[in-house]
Amino acid sequence: MHVVAAANSRLTGIAGWLVALSVASAALLLPVAVYASSSGGGGNLGQTTSVLGLIALVIFVLAYSLVMAEEFIHLRKSKPVILAAGLIWIIVAILAQQSDADPAEMRATLMHNLEEYAALFLFLLVAMTYINAMTERNVFEALRAWLIRMEFGYRKLFWITGFIAFFLSPIADNLTTALLMGAVVLSVGAGNPKFIAIGCVNIVVAANAGGAFSPFGDITTLMVWQSGHASFFQFFVLFLPSLVNFLVPATIMSFAVPNENPRIESEVVKVKRGAFVICGLGLCTIATAVSFEQFLHLPPFLGMMTGLSYLFFFSYYIQRTSGSDTDDFGQFNIFNRVAQAEWDTLFFFFGVIFCVGGLGFIGYLEIMSAALYTGWGATEANITLGAISAIIDNIPVMFAILTMNPEMGLHQWLLITLTTGVGGSLLSIGSAAGVALMGQARGVYTFFSHVKWSWAIALGYGASIYVHLLINFPTG
Repeated sequence: MHVVAAANSRLTGIAGWLVALSVASAALLLPVAVYASSSGGGGNLGQTTSVLGLIALVIFVLAYSLVMAEEFIHLRKSKPVILAAGLIWIIVAILAQQSDADPAEMRATLMHNLEEYAALFLFLLVAMTYINAMTERNVFEALRAWLIRMEFGYRKLFWITGFIAFFLSPIADNLTTALLMGAVVLSVGAGNPKFIAIGCVNIVVAANAGGAFSPFGDITTLMVWQSGHASFFQFFVLFLPSLVNFLVPATIMSFAVPNENPRIESEVVKVKRGAFVICGLGLCTIATAVSFEQFLHLPPFLGMMTGLSYLFFFSYYIQRTSGSDTDDFGQFNIFNRVAQAEWDTLFFFFGVIFCVGGLGFIGYLEIMSAALYTGWGATEANITLGAISAIIDNIPVMFAILTMNPEMGLHQWLLITLTTGVGGSLLSIGSAAGVALMGQARGVYTFFSHVKWSWAIALGYGASIYVHLLINFPTG
């Protein structure tokens, strides 16, 4: 691209060195980017080597460094990126004035970012509300208690929790699934840290693999779906590669699982009234979102919001029909479930989108896109970025790719969906599921207990890519 050539010709001194480093370490310096579709909002000031442009880049890197250190410093991840977003757009506005850029173009980019954020926000808010409602109705606790009562041996539990994680995460998302199955492993494995550690590794791999073939399984797949790069049903061709990704390391690790039976205490958890109806309404909401996108060509978030109304009306029914002697009386308020959504995550996405929307307007993402996808080729870039997601987290990596919006066919978009979805399993810090389980099983499932099996997970990563290239890539 002519923009890249012009930028490279100006790489002199310390400023030039920093820009070169940002291109060579693309995913490390710009890991988090705006969730974007293929349309609209594009602008480029060409100020990547200016002092203010580099300051904006440094602000972003510092903010995201705080995000990565959240587990240790206990600073919520939304706080630094929201501040960084405001500072970066102040710099963008100053650079736009210095460059005599059209203010309308800058505003169009901002509004495009807002449109994309609003769509993601509303979709996730509905999904989180349904999950919270099911949690309040004891759906997940009842499943956990049932698995414990069945008194399976460690090896059977290893496979059962893995397969449940694989098939549940496409519906309930990989984070919720990992926490649920992690609670089971902790309950039955009490006193056997070896089983807990290897069981948690298996759950992380299974949940991430299962989430890779469904738009509802992971935020990365959701973003690719909403961006229009793949339709809802096209994701399911990733089922076999995802299954291979889970089975290869699971088979290897199963030989290290203790061949013993755990000692457990029976526990009975009853679901509350209306629990299964809410599960059914959740499935109807998914069907509504898919129908809006497939048949009406309306954005999926509108279908999700329509589905939220199903839950609103049913919660009204529960309240009106609950007697004063029941547990539901005066308690099941659906707006409490909305309030319990993961607001830190939702605000984090705001900061992410506007941070890198500003960096993209300065011109950094166009240089990155040329360096990765033009310089390396789509397949090599997608496989490498998937592996990098183990360090940075798969969600930010996918944000960056969607913002750069390289010209790729469906098979390549599915490849990057697969690699960023399952690549995060290589390390415990590479996905929300892994980070959550490290907190849940603190001191037992750790970074190093996961690294012990990274070689087996890497074999599954390579095997899943090979299967995808074999069955889903065009021939001839």
